[in-house]
Amino acid sequence: MRLTSHTDFALRLLMSLAVMEERLVTIEELSTRHRLSRNHLMKVAQTLVSLGYVTGVRGRTGGLKLAKPASAIRMGEVVRALEDDTALVECLGDGPTTCILSGACLLTRTMGRAREAFFASLDEVTLADLVAPRILLRQRLGVGNGNERGLAATA
Repeated sequence: MRLTSHTDFALRLLMSLAVMEERLVTIEELSTRHRLSRNHLMKVAQTLVSLGYVTGVRGRTGGLKLAKPASAIRMGEVVRALEDDTALVECLGDGPTTCILSGACLLTRTMGRAREAFFASLDEVTLADLVAPRILLRQRLGVGNGNERGLAATA
């Protein structure tokens, strides 16, 4: 299974907010730190706000922060909320199938179990678990070196 870039960026955004939980983080800062499109991250942030994972604070001193503790955010729940299509093969989808083997083979059941195992594995992991190597993640994000808001070294 391959996640969409929207989901990939959402997971990165959530991890960044969890690592920088002591303050609000702007889209501009996230865009710069991750070298991702500001417009794309804006859409991702809007999705996460609408799903209740992130809170957005407007204004000159505004930004984003987690809406709930990282330990309360399960990755399986996040991925299910973000991914529109988790059918690994056509016959697992909601629409009609063009496969002439559909219903006669065991692929559907096998792929269904694989999808369930994938989500069961993600359900075991919280956002807090993902950011456990906090010091290394802060280093990769360039956080904690007195360069928090201005990004002077990367701007």
